[in-house]
Amino acid sequence: MATAKHRRNRKMYRLFYLMMLPGLLYFAVFRYLPMFGLVIAFKDYDIFKGIWASEWVGLKNFKELFHSSDFWNVLINTLKISFAKIIIGFPIPIILAILLNEMKSIRFKKVIQTLLYLPHFLSWVVIGGIMLNLFSPVFGLAGEFFRAAGIEPVNILAQKSTIFGVVIASDVWKECGWSTIIFLAALTQVDASLYEAAKMDGASRFKQMIYITLPAISGVIILLLILRIGKIMNAGFEQILVLQNAVTRESIDIFDTYVYREGLQRGEYSFSSTVDMFKSVVAFIMVAGADKISKKFGEEGLF
Repeated sequence: MATAKHRRNRKMYRLFYLMMLPGLLYFAVFRYLPMFGLVIAFKDYDIFKGIWASEWVGLKNFKELFHSSDFWNVLINTLKISFAKIIIGFPIPIILAILLNEMKSIRFKKVIQTLLYLPHFLSWVVIGGIMLNLFSPVFGLAGEFFRAAGIEPVNILAQKSTIFGVVIASDVWKECGWSTIIFLAALTQVDASLYEAAKMDGASRFKQMIYITLPAISGVIILLLILRIGKIMNAGFEQILVLQNAVTRESIDIFDTYVYREGLQRGEYSFSSTVDMFKSVVAFIMVAGADKISKKFGEEGLF
């Protein structure tokens, strides 16, 4: 019976399986097969000898990583930027989705949605140019503002004290609209009768949001938060590469830019693979920990 049922299901959903095939091939070719190359982290990789012929050095690369003068600075910067993006950037799309969901004018709602989504489709190179036009002390709006106020213009993009805020603000501006889509989709699944019952009981809009809206989409919020925590060791390579300079590098240097310098510019492939493996292990531990904590609070979690 089970075999016949499975055959019927395969026949019924064969088109869906075919649609899944390109995605499965993508993950197999670009995600799983390259994992065999992680053995480089345990070798003194020579590009001419190849992966398997290179000398095995065991944990030597990991010892060099942990004793590197840049390691702790890069680790702290990565965690600091990632946590700031989560603390500031994660709640904003939830708030925007709730506000958009409350709008009665469909036309105005679509205009706001378009304006919010648009930055997501811009590359960080373009956004870097926008930041330059905004904050340049020579031709930027900030420079004009300082001069109009009788203050000597300050290069905000070249100050250690201000570049961190630029990184967080630009990331929130670029991505908050895109994340709002998911929460808006989740809000469409909330039972409208709950709001009607709450109105009859005299609940205000704010109380409806606290006691109906947020609990109804809490599962989606927790799931996305866990996935966001899984990327905590990736603080945004393209963004940091575009915004950092010789003055601010120490303040916003992260693992991705560190790997770029060591691996591609200096040819230290084994060392860069070691850094990447360290990132992956830490990310897995944090995802597993966040998933376990979410289940203790009654949520379904990820696994």
